[in-house]
Amino acid sequence: MKNRKWVAMLLAGGKGTRLNQLTKTIVKPAVPFGGKYRIIDFALSNCKNSGVETVGILTQYKPLALHSHLGNISYWNFYNRYGSLTVLPPYQRENTGVEWYEGTSHAVFQNIEFIEQHQPDYVLILSGDQIYKMDYSVMLQQHIETNADCTIAVVEVSWEEAHRFGIVVIDETTYKIKDFEEKPVKPTSNLASMGIYIFKWAILKKYLIQEEQKEFTHRDFGLDIIPSMLTDGLSLYAYYFNRYWKDVGTVHSFWEANLDLLDKQKNIFLQNTEWRIHTVENSDPPLYLDENAKVHQSILSDGCQISGTIEQSVLFKGVKVGKGAHIKNAVILPHTIIEENVWIENAVVGSKSVIKKGVIMVSKTPKVNLRVVGNHEIVDPSTEENQINNIVTSVL
Repeated sequence: MKNRKWVAMLLAGGKGTRLNQLTKTIVKPAVPFGGKYRIIDFALSNCKNSGVETVGILTQYKPLALHSHLGNISYWNFYNRYGSLTVLPPYQRENTGVEWYEGTSHAVFQNIEFIEQHQPDYVLILSGDQIYKMDYSVMLQQHIETNADCTIAVVEVSWEEAHRFGIVVIDETTYKIKDFEEKPVKPTSNLASMGIYIFKWAILKKYLIQEEQKEFTHRDFGLDIIPSMLTDGLSLYAYYFNRYWKDVGTVHSFWEANLDLLDKQKNIFLQNTEWRIHTVENSDPPLYLDENAKVHQSILSDGCQISGTIEQSVLFKGVKVGKGAHIKNAVILPHTIIEENVWIENAVVGSKSVIKKGVIMVSKTPKVNLRVVGNHEIVDPSTEENQINNIVTSVL
């Protein structure tokens, strides 16, 4: 087998519990985004566009929708003489039961044999739940030039959000990492790890095996592998990323990232248009607006049928909006039906749900209490108060 310089391992098996009702039936990377895509499409497209020919996708939690999406592999065109896209779920090993992935580093450890057969010099570790465009080959070039044992992609985040991330402290001249703390209560920096790492494979393999031999370990890159490398004096460098990036780990950040597409300055699809985001195309009919439809600054996808008013919202494929309905600052996922005279404002509504005639779902404080309806839900005004208490969840 041809020796590849690098391979990518894409972590796509987490439960995504902070996305609440949206991930009760599917894994987070498979959640729809931006009208026609799924979240994982961004990492996959970045790999394709960056020249990463070999990608292993580590799946685990409720993978059916994700596996179905990945089954249409021709859309990413990874297959060539030397490259491949391989789905890597947990599996039963000799004389043992199925050993589930218990952490990010453990998932990669379980697939050492897959990596070894490609004999890479470097391994790229990615997350499947982020919205961004990045040329990983530029990051690899810096990794090689600095002779780093590990390079971590970093981005500035607001101080209010810093506690959600792994935080790095760097030498501002060399970008060498001096300290790293996973999700600190009181951050000392707002430079956040993007969960994107490049390792020398020989070094990473050593630390993966070493971590599994410890009596106590989280089996996690941020909590175990990275701190151990720093303690041992290895060379870790930050790769500074200053373009659009959004971790969509919470319902609120998912809502914000979708509505960012309505801002010309933030719309990631309008940035670097030659860097395409690929996805599985569908055969839905064209969008239909009847004589009652009014639309302002919104994204409406194929298969939608609109008879109401849509303001500053993102509607996915196959959404139907009845006469007299008003949708504002909302994200409506695929094949949901909004009946007549419904008012939805500052909300996320999951796939294949039905909002019955006359329902009012409005939040005046979305940063505190965003309205959220899960997948396959029915909201009826006759029992609306009880249903909303069960379905709609504060994001904090």
